[in-house]
Amino acid sequence: MRHLQVKEILVIILTLTLGLFVAIEIGMRSLFGFGNPLTYITDEQIGYLLAPNQRTCRYGNRIEINQYSMRSEAIEQTPSSSTLRVLLLGDSIVNGGWWTDQDNTISSLIQDSLRATNLSNYQKIQVLNASANSWGPRNELAYLEKFGSFNAQVVVLLINTDDLFATAPTSLPVGRDRNYPDRKPPLALVEVLRNYIFKPLLIPELEAIHKEGGDRVGRNLEAIGKIQGLTRQSNSQFLLVMTPLLREIGSPGSRDYEIKARQRLSEFTKTQQIAYIDFLPKFNTTKTQNFISRSHPS
Repeated sequence: MRHLQVKEILVIILTLTLGLFVAIEIGMRSLFGFGNPLTYITDEQIGYLLAPNQRTCRYGNRIEINQYSMRSEAIEQTPSSSTLRVLLLGDSIVNGGWWTDQDNTISSLIQDSLRATNLSNYQKIQVLNASANSWGPRNELAYLEKFGSFNAQVVVLLINTDDLFATAPTSLPVGRDRNYPDRKPPLALVEVLRNYIFKPLLIPELEAIHKEGGDRVGRNLEAIGKIQGLTRQSNSQFLLVMTPLLREIGSPGSRDYEIKARQRLSEFTKTQQIAYIDFLPKFNTTKTQNFISRSHPS
């Protein structure tokens, strides 16, 4: 009799444990989107890009990746003559990551703004978002060389100060760095343990990439020049936009080596006749910059 009672208790405990596990798994998937992260693929020239044709929802934010690894809805490679198409190239700032809903990405906001202007010459307006976390000018150049400009009338390259020092494209993080998975985890719990509990795995080969010597700024300026050249070949207008790092806004401001790199970029754009917007002076003149500096320390 006692043996049956112990067995029943064990069954009850096992059932409750299994039920709790299922509830946690469902909760992590439905509330936070764990278990369904965006995945990446390798590319010999680009280094890595988001795997095409993905949809997920992370922390309530909708994310859609189209057939060209853009954070945009599916598109036709060649637009109609009545379509205004802008191609936006960039890194995590442009991409928005898991913390930004699809409708709140920079590309979506620009697209909404252009549509609100009621441009009479166009029936449709598209702002395409070709980006990935930690891309630099050489990644973005390789993307443009691989896929072309999609007949965009305007190509916008959005970079930040760190991008002037970006290293050469590499596929080493894909499938090895937890931020660049190449497959879905079997369970949401596995992803949580991997991302927040276990220590990240080191990738020794990346050290050589991070220690890339020589004139990194010069290599990235050269890549920007080649992007300009490709846009000219496709009869597109090219715009270069620079956003500052948060610590550059207000005090203490840009570091000496960053100031020198920014000056090189400014001189380069004048020599190459590149349309260039630097948002650092604009951010420093806004009334909210002191609040931003205090709220988000570097």
